[in-house]
Amino acid sequence: MEKSQKIYCEVESCRFNKDGNMCNLKEIQVKPIWEDVNVEEADESMCASYEKEEK
Repeated sequence: MEKSQKIYCEVESCRFNKDGNMCNLKEIQVKPIWEDVNVEEADESMCASYEKEEK
C-alpha cells in the first residue's frame, strides 16, 4: 500500500500553495540556504520549488 505524504506550507505567495496551508506539488526540492540569508546553523534549508504566484 502506497502512503501519501502531505506538505504543509504557509507561504501564500507561492503558486503551489493551496487553500493557504497545503503545497499541491507531488514533490519538492529542498536546498541549503546560502550566506545571503542570516541563519543560525549551516544546514538550515529552504524550498527550492517556490514559484511566485502570478495574480
